[in-house]
Amino acid sequence: MMRFFLLLFLFTINLTADAQLYVAVSGNDRASGTKEAPFATVHAALRKAREMRRLKDSSIANGIRIFVGGGRYQFSEPLFVRLEDSGPTTFEAVPGEKPVFSGGMAIKGWKKVTGAVKHLPKNAQGKIWVTDEPAIGDEVLNFRQLWVNDKKAVRARDKNADTMDRILSWNKTTEQCWIPKPSADISSVEGLEFFIHQWWAIAILRVKSVVVKGDSALLSFHQPESRIQSEHPWPAPWISTETGNSAFYLTNAIQFLDSPGEWYLDKKARKLYYWPRSGENMNTASIIAPVLETLVRIEGTADRPVSNINFKGISFQHTTWLRPSEQGHVPLQAGMYLLDAYKLRPAGTPEKASLENQAWVGRPAAAVNVQWARNISFEGCGFENKASTALDFGKGVKDSRIVGNVFRDIGGTAVLAGVFSDEAMEAHLPFNPNDEREVSERLEIANNLITDAANEDWGCVGIGAGFIRNSQIHHNDISELPYTGISVGWGWTKAESIMRNNTISANRIVRYGRQMYDVAGIYTLSAQPGSAITGNYIDSVYKAPYAHLPSHWFYLYTDEGTSGVTVQNNWTPSEKFLQNANGPNNKWQNNGPSVADSIKRKAGLSEKYQHLLKDRAPYNKAYAINREQPVVIELIAAANANPDASKLKAVLREAGVKTDGLYQWQNHTVLFEKVQDASVLRGKLEKAFPGVQIKVYYDPFYEFNRSYCADTATAREWDHILLTANLVADPKLQKEYMEYHATQFEKWPEVSKGFCNASFQRLLIYRSGRQLVLVISIPKGESLDRLNPKTTENNPRVDQWNAIMKNYQQGIEGTKPGETWIFLRKL
Repeated sequence: MMRFFLLLFLFTINLTADAQLYVAVSGNDRASGTKEAPFATVHAALRKAREMRRLKDSSIANGIRIFVGGGRYQFSEPLFVRLEDSGPTTFEAVPGEKPVFSGGMAIKGWKKVTGAVKHLPKNAQGKIWVTDEPAIGDEVLNFRQLWVNDKKAVRARDKNADTMDRILSWNKTTEQCWIPKPSADISSVEGLEFFIHQWWAIAILRVKSVVVKGDSALLSFHQPESRIQSEHPWPAPWISTETGNSAFYLTNAIQFLDSPGEWYLDKKARKLYYWPRSGENMNTASIIAPVLETLVRIEGTADRPVSNINFKGISFQHTTWLRPSEQGHVPLQAGMYLLDAYKLRPAGTPEKASLENQAWVGRPAAAVNVQWARNISFEGCGFENKASTALDFGKGVKDSRIVGNVFRDIGGTAVLAGVFSDEAMEAHLPFNPNDEREVSERLEIANNLITDAANEDWGCVGIGAGFIRNSQIHHNDISELPYTGISVGWGWTKAESIMRNNTISANRIVRYGRQMYDVAGIYTLSAQPGSAITGNYIDSVYKAPYAHLPSHWFYLYTDEGTSGVTVQNNWTPSEKFLQNANGPNNKWQNNGPSVADSIKRKAGLSEKYQHLLKDRAPYNKAYAINREQPVVIELIAAANANPDASKLKAVLREAGVKTDGLYQWQNHTVLFEKVQDASVLRGKLEKAFPGVQIKVYYDPFYEFNRSYCADTATAREWDHILLTANLVADPKLQKEYMEYHATQFEKWPEVSKGFCNASFQRLLIYRSGRQLVLVISIPKGESLDRLNPKTTENNPRVDQWNAIMKNYQQGIEGTKPGETWIFLRKL
């Protein structure tokens, strides 16, 4: 009886078991696929599984598990998961092992260059290594990224680190750009590229010609990107005397190979050059160039979607991104590149009477692409070393999960979901397909670590969702981004679409906005009834050095057409939010620093997934973190024609700005106050006071505060004294003045000691063009006349500093001879 029971038990276990296939780097695709005789490729294992289903093998009644052993599997083609592979089918790492699906090729045969290399900078001669350009058959490999020991190398560029130059002008008619004369002769370089920073996006243009004239150079570009770049209105090259023109750099010329970690591919000579970093041994280093744009493709049809496919513990690495090399790259937003775009004259379309431009976009390549599928999951996987999008749940994906994965070193967006716009669909239209099978819904994106994403296309995001519904984005940890953390929505319209009932909750988003502004931790577009943004922790926005508008950064940002969204209980350091051209039925409640600290503690990865934090990219200390500072906005009227004070205060109150920070001198009226969006307020003031010049002074370039004092305590209330003066016109002297203030705390510590002695609470200096505004904050009720002498008391170096500063300053227009700094009286 006992024996019969044991046999019955074993038989029951066998009935509930799934079929198992094995893959190992030492395997053979002609093997049987057992643990003892594994396949060499996952492609062969998938084909075997497909045949087992076709032949109705009895062992697969409960699904098929494909176990993949550790090691690197170099893919020569994408793994295409089709309808016939619907499962349950699981691709799973052998326990304790780390399999890597790689779309790259190992580059070998390196030798140190012994002779001189034409056009190579002098400082690089004798330090460069070279190998033959890799090829597949007779086709030379084209690539834009190179990884050395799992660290991305830098494609040779004219400006090193994160520095950039600024364009001089852009001519939309001739489709040409003037830039400062490059330091190297690049007039005959083939393959030169131009990378430009534009508001909330970048563009990459292939350079057709460079013509040097004096201290400037005129760039012309190849088509089609030349036309698109000059015709599309949003976002266009930024031209501003206040905040600087668009920043740019040039890349892909051997003349720029001047620093360790840089590489250059000479296609004509078929040579690849690299300058090793310290500690890199070129005889043993792992050097990989990407070959494939897509590693895995899961795709059925509307009638027959793929279903029940799972990936667990797999690492997806080394994918390329070739569009910029072939057609340039001019995005509209979130990496969606423009196929065509132009201004409408006159404005208006049948769907939107006020629309002043139209655009059609394409979608960037993804390492893993899923469409027309159900019940797909990625859990515990790694997505690293990607040139473009990492994981894309596109059209017709339902009931699917992305949980507990690591996304690191991603060139584009880490996770994309839903339709944005089909190539034939104008970008401002709502998505309301006749066939609801096209809708992506009931998606879960949770407990993923996303770090160092969008490092090739700075305008991409951590998580980007277009038209999705009934989906959840929660408990993700997102950091080290050049732009936005989570972006949900598309269309720029209040018209309803399929988009609704989405929840963005308990995410931790920190250290974003490193390069691009018009930015937020969480950003939304268009009508999304029934959606909610709740319980998120958002902090630490980088101070982007080339931002078009330095104050145009936010923690939460509901943009054009957003409606039907509840924004509640989100912790942020301040209430720096933007609601721009929103639709109806949004609800904002209890957001900002007063939200309970428990929200911060609960946000981010759940306890089960916190082991992933060890893979978070380090804080980029080359960039400062923004602290919300007051801005200075100046209204300069004609003589004796100052704006009506009551009207000015009414405009400020309507914009949600306090009115007790107004000051005046002659025809100059100055606001010193915290402002949500200085550019929006500027537009309101220009509309209210036509003919009055409006100047915005964004972040101060110099700040003293009590942290520099032995006694760091601050007064409870402050008074602010505002003064203004001009810098001298000589650019060289202006530069010297700025350098003095940049190094004052190190080289002139006596100055800050004097401020401490005088009980100054804070001292800020703002600049717009030549004009300076100085703000001295002192304890409320104190007198500057009484405190100021204490700055020089037993402190002769302050007298010396003041004497030097006089060489750089002069009065603004309207001051008396010999008068420099003038006081603005409080209104």
